[in-house]
Amino acid sequence: MKLTELKLEEYRNCTDTLLDFKKNKTLIIGKNAQGKTNILESIYFLSTLKSPRVSTNTELINFNSDSMSIDAKLEKNGTNINLFFSLSRDKKRQTKLNGVKSTIKDFKNTVKTVLFSTNDLLLLRGTPQDRRNWLDGAISQIYPAYDSRLSKYEKIRVQKNNYFKECAKTGMTNENLLDVYNEQLSVAGSNIIYVRQKYLKEIEKLAKIKHRTISETEDLTLNYNCSFLENSSSDITEIKDLFLQSLNERKQEEYRRCQSCVGPHRDDISFFINGLDSTKFASQGQQRTIVLALKLSELDMITQKTGDEPILLLDDVLAELDDIRQNYLLKSISQDTQTIITSVDTVLFEDDFLKDVQIYKIDSGKVL
Repeated sequence: MKLTELKLEEYRNCTDTLLDFKKNKTLIIGKNAQGKTNILESIYFLSTLKSPRVSTNTELINFNSDSMSIDAKLEKNGTNINLFFSLSRDKKRQTKLNGVKSTIKDFKNTVKTVLFSTNDLLLLRGTPQDRRNWLDGAISQIYPAYDSRLSKYEKIRVQKNNYFKECAKTGMTNENLLDVYNEQLSVAGSNIIYVRQKYLKEIEKLAKIKHRTISETEDLTLNYNCSFLENSSSDITEIKDLFLQSLNERKQEEYRRCQSCVGPHRDDISFFINGLDSTKFASQGQQRTIVLALKLSELDMITQKTGDEPILLLDDVLAELDDIRQNYLLKSISQDTQTIITSVDTVLFEDDFLKDVQIYKIDSGKVL
């Protein structure tokens, strides 16, 4: 997979921006708030139809416009592909694949990306929601149907929470209806937990090797934290039964709090170095090594699982890494991996690296 051209119209401050990607490595140079991150965000958006920076997609539309669009040309297995996405403030959207209206699933499944930004470096120090978002985003790149599982679970959870609020207003309960919600949640939720655990086990194998290469002596392990599972389980029926049991045990607490208190929407991920919890005991450098190993492992996972090499997007991340981690990152990237990097200037890059890199400068959303 290779992105050959990107055109943005009224996408944030990129009101009329066109880039050609003639080489496998592209460096976009510019001061802060000039549009570098917006370009990488738009490419990532094509593979997820979500932004890691905003809660609603309408926030991607330029302040002075009523709509925005992303038009991308790609090459895949010798075939030219065109992806077009547009969105208006009234939330009308278009997804087109080669000029023909496309389903969301087919559209997102066309291009794969791995985004590594400065925000990712805060993964271990962030909230459980941040870590769940990372995990769910990584899984969705490999299993397109996973998004629909998340949506189904969230829909049931919202309905159940609304039921609790109605009970609080009226003082009346319907235990049969609650049992239905809990049964549905246990089925939908156990699927999510099963896939999350499976993915973590697989990415851990890759991340262990990369982490040890950088750290030399440290052993990395990943744990999926679920309140009703003492240990990870490969049996989806067992997960479902334990989930339902926990829901039944906490009925009164949920009535009191008017919300679902147990499930994958409450789970977390722990990262350990030599058996010690990295969120508590690891230095900033150690935590960044973990995230670096995870992101490079994401790249390998997508390639192995889909047979399609993703586009690597590095957003100002090199400036936040020391020389050892910078060099490891740049040398770990395959020559065949299309890589698009943003930076304030070229000072962080060796001359040999820059020899075969296409360089763009951007100012106020305009490519110079």
